[in-house]
Formats: sequence, C-alpha cells, structure tokens
Amino acid sequence: MARVALISCLLLVASTVGGVAAQPSQPGPARPESPHPAFESVVANPLATDDRGEYVALSVPAHTNLSAYVLEDGEERLRLPAVNATGTVLLTAAPEAIRAAGDRRVIGVSLPRLSNSGERLRLRRDGETVAELRYEDAPEGERYADGEWKPIGATAYPVVNGGAGAARGFVLPDAPEAALEPIRRADDRVLLAGYTLTSRRVTDALVRASDRGATVRVLLDGGPVGGITGSEAARLDRLVSAGVEVRVVDGPATRYRYHHAKYVVADGSATVLTENWKPSGVGGAASRGWGVTVTDEAVVAGLAETFTGDFGYRAAKEWTRFRAGESFASESPAAGSFQQQTQPATLAYENVSLLVTPDNAERAIIRRIDAANESIHVLQMSVGSTDQSLVAATVDAARRGVDVRILLSSKWYVETENRRIVARLNRLAEREDLPLEARLSRPSGYEKIHAKGLVVDDTVVVGSMNWNDNSARENREVLLALSGPAVATYYRDVFNRDWRASGSGGERPLGLIGVLAALGVGCLLAARRLRFE
Repeated sequence: MARVALISCLLLVASTVGGVAAQPSQPGPARPESPHPAFESVVANPLATDDRGEYVALSVPAHTNLSAYVLEDGEERLRLPAVNATGTVLLTAAPEAIRAAGDRRVIGVSLPRLSNSGERLRLRRDGETVAELRYEDAPEGERYADGEWKPIGATAYPVVNGGAGAARGFVLPDAPEAALEPIRRADDRVLLAGYTLTSRRVTDALVRASDRGATVRVLLDGGPVGGITGSEAARLDRLVSAGVEVRVVDGPATRYRYHHAKYVVADGSATVLTENWKPSGVGGAASRGWGVTVTDEAVVAGLAETFTGDFGYRAAKEWTRFRAGESFASESPAAGSFQQQTQPATLAYENVSLLVTPDNAERAIIRRIDAANESIHVLQMSVGSTDQSLVAATVDAARRGVDVRILLSSKWYVETENRRIVARLNRLAEREDLPLEARLSRPSGYEKIHAKGLVVDDTVVVGSMNWNDNSARENREVLLALSGPAVATYYRDVFNRDWRASGSGGERPLGLIGVLAALGVGCLLAARRLRFE
C-alpha cells in the first residue's frame, strides 16, 4: 500500500503473508565458550495471523542432547525434546510456517506463546539457569538478536572490496547520457534498481535492451513519499508489455522502510547514482547529482547479488498484481535545461568498495571520516541534525585539524532547516576555532542539490544515502567508495565549483516560499505532494 506523506507546516525531510523466514546466523558479540546452549534470537510477533511462526532460536554446542534442558518464561515450562543437535536450532509450535535458511534446524515443540509486550526467557538444566534472554515490545515482523530488533529477512552483507581499475565518472545535470550508456550497450542483462522511475528515455532504453534479447528486471519502491504517479504507472505498464520483469517493494513483509537505492547492473558493469530515474534526476532537467560506472568483477557480482536478493524476496510484488485497484498521484515533470560544465571522464582508481544500508555503509563511511588527514567535502540535500552520526564524525575530524566544507540545498522545502544547521555549524566552528565551514547552495548550472556526495582526502563516496538515521539504518541504499587521486579530484573539483558559486555562508534572503514556510503559512501548499528522494 502506498505510504503517502502529508505536507504540514513543518516539512520533515528525511502482499500475502507467507511463512516466517529464519535468517542465517550473523556474527554478534563474542560469547565465552559454554557447554550449554545459548539464546541466539527470538521472533515473538510474526506477520502471520495469531502470531503463527513464533520461534526461539538456540545456539547449540556440538552433539548436545536437548532433553537435559527446560525452557521457562515465568509462567510455563517446556522440557525440550530428546534430540541430539548441533548449531542453530529453532524451537516453534508451527514448524510448517518456518522457512529455515542454511543449516538451521527447525524443531516442532509446544512452545509457550511469546508475549508481544515482552518476556524473560530462561534455559535451565538441573534447576540452574544456563542462559537468559529478555526483550520488550516486540515490533511486528521483526527478529530480536544481539540486543536489537531488526526486520525478519534483513540482510547482513559485508563490504565488498575490489581492486584497482578505471571508472567512468559523471555529474548531473551536465551529462544525462552517461547513466544510460551502460543500458544502451547491454545485450545480456540489465538489473535496474530505483526509488521511482518516470523517465521516458530510461524506459525506452530498457525496452530496447529487452528487444535485443537481454534479461531486463526492474525493482522499485511501491510506496514512495507522495505515492506512485500516473506517469510512473504508465512507464511500468509499458515495460511489462515489452517483456520486462517489474516488481515493487511494498506491504507488511518489507525489510526496509524504503527501497531508495539507485543503480543498474548492465552486463559486466555497475552504475551507482545519487539521482532517481526521472527527468529531474538522470534526465538532466534539474538536480545536481553524481554518478559513477565501474567494471570491477567483485563489486559487480556483489551488486547483482544485492539486486537478486531484494528482487526475489517476498515483499517484492509483481507490478501487474500490485497495480490492480491502485490509484496514482499527479506530478509536474521537471523541464529545465542546463549547459554542460563538466564532461564525463575515465578516472583511474586504486580500490573500490560496495557499501549498502542498513548493513554496513554507515560504519564504513564513519571509518573513512575518522581516518581523514587533510580535507572532507560533504554535498547533501540536507542532514538530519548536527548530532547525526556522520555529521558528528565530520565535526570531530575538524577538531583534529581536517579542513571541512559542507554544502546543503537551499531549495525552499529544506531551506529553513538547512539555514539553521548551517548557522549552528558555523557558530560551532567560530567558537572552537575549527577549520569547518557550512553553506547553503546558490545553484549555478543546476536547479537544486539532490546529490549525496562525500570526498574524504583521496576517497570519493557516491550513492543514494542521505545523511540521516532513517536513510542509514532503515532504508535499502547503495554506494560506491573509490580511492585514488584522479577520481577524488574529479568530484572535488565539481564540489569546489558549486561551493564558490554559493559565496560565503550561502546566505541570501529567504524567498517568498521560504518566508511562508517559516511563518507556518506553508500549510496553504498542502495540496502539493513533495517527494524527498
């Protein structure tokens, strides 16, 4: 179902249910060696009716006879069955509802009902407690492990590291053809992931790739902010008619708040973008964006695996089935035209890494910021706050003497909050005498900042992740980090041109719309639907 965000005075930027998927074990905090089973995870509030598919997962030492143990919840006691087990064991009253992954063993037992409001579970042997687990307020469709709740089926991909090579770098709106070139050359496969798709040019390229015999698949979000538009529905209908497999991520089984990634795997290449597949993004009609194409085998394989996993998960619904009975929103397409200032370039790099959220990107980027020696350049539509983890790490880098520049959008719907953040950062820099400056953009050669770009010394990070906790921890986002003087210089030069055009502090009088929003009169604009993409 569509997740429609209503516009208020203050703009916040930011299926059929099957069985419960039991996830493969993920590394957690090191536990001391014990001869007894330990609690690994709990699913107390599955999506199924009557919580069918609840389970308790135990990590069991080799060749352990479970009958020596009793599971207690303070009200009921369950003597475990006479089974010799090794590894991860799932105890459940509905084994037919559990789809075990890997070598995880599912054992049917008369499991006491697990409370959604919280439980204290104990595993006892001969009257002695050998393991204990507490949880509170079980969210629907989530799994408790290592002290936190995560959606059932959430992935835990490691960072994929590649070697040296040459990337094709480009920026938008300067080079709208660069994002399409890999699709237009593909004759084997095209795996396109996005938040939205409304571009006729992208649709044409996908149809032609399918006509050439390539396997073409498209995965989008089924409930973008503001809803799916009529123009997007028309594009997806056309793709399906041409034999393209189109799915949208939606419904209670979704693993992520939004499928917000923007990338395409075309034959042996991977292109990662900050922009959406729409005229204002890859069409070159509005947004400042960054993009990059690489052919590193490990990275391409890792990104294809990410796509395949998300495309094949039960929350990814076939478009034709999803659209039945749906209503679609209206949208005014962007129609700007901008002179090219930066040409695409082939750029040598020393190494490349594939980062994804919520699995690994936030930690990986903070590590890079923490290792900065010389400079950090941040280009974002907005940031969550000055306390957000990435912003805080950047401020800490300035305290070490690293030169920091942060450039944020001045578009009316984020201007008021961004102006406050810019002022706060600049006051902090002045108070502590830090080499840090933040500005609001004054667009020159583009309409608005939509990029999510970062250059740390000789490393550039390009991708879909906004600097807020929702994007870093709740969404599916994809980024590439490339290291090397040539690739870093290319994007840093673009940043510096935008920085210079923005003047000192990027201060300028609030436009009429900004004034109205600041005064609260922005509620008069409630008929419009904004998309924070």
